[in-house]
Amino acid sequence: MVAQDPLPITSPLQGGLSKVEQDIARTCKEARRDRASVMLIAVSKTFGADAIVPVIEAGQRVFGENRVQEARAKWPRLMSAYPGVALHLIGPLQSNKAKEAVALFDAIHSVDRPSICEALAKEIDSQKRRPQLFVQLNTGEEPQKAGVAPAEADAFIASCREKYGLPISGLMCIPPVNDAPAPHFALTAKIAARNGLTNLSMGMSADFAIAIQFGATHIRVGSAIFGAR
Repeated sequence: MVAQDPLPITSPLQGGLSKVEQDIARTCKEARRDRASVMLIAVSKTFGADAIVPVIEAGQRVFGENRVQEARAKWPRLMSAYPGVALHLIGPLQSNKAKEAVALFDAIHSVDRPSICEALAKEIDSQKRRPQLFVQLNTGEEPQKAGVAPAEADAFIASCREKYGLPISGLMCIPPVNDAPAPHFALTAKIAARNGLTNLSMGMSADFAIAIQFGATHIRVGSAIFGAR
């Protein structure tokens, strides 16, 4: 699945969003990519409706949250008021939150262990709702960070598909803070390609331009749009 086309901007952009959009457009042009091939996910975690509404009204339609509980508290009302807004879970998912996650989110970027696969498969079947699913890689193999180790990625993706029947559409990665991001993005793209996955969720405020150069289809940008948390 290719990233959705961005919706037309119908009102003046807020400063942060405008700058990010300009940077995405410039980077896509330099990389000889269509701007529509990159989905901007505005990461609204920790921000309330007063900060989110102006960004929606400026034309942004895809948002990311880290926690199911926080998203459940603020997004149903926003999504009712602004039809067409999509919500992505970009943070860790616990098995006991799978039911709420499948009901609320249009995409889940943090599939990373069998218990999550089992819980998601059960809820997708029960709710007849199929959010887009990304396997999260731990490309730096950091012990404190969630995600599948690169050496285990092929087997895990196969298990998602064959054992649990999950329609995995792409991979997600978060490079270690002190590492150059390019090798991590390149590795993620390589693993995706050999598994027939076309979606790459990679790149945040500080490195999304590099991620686009390495084929990112989904970039997760928070502070560059909303400001410091």
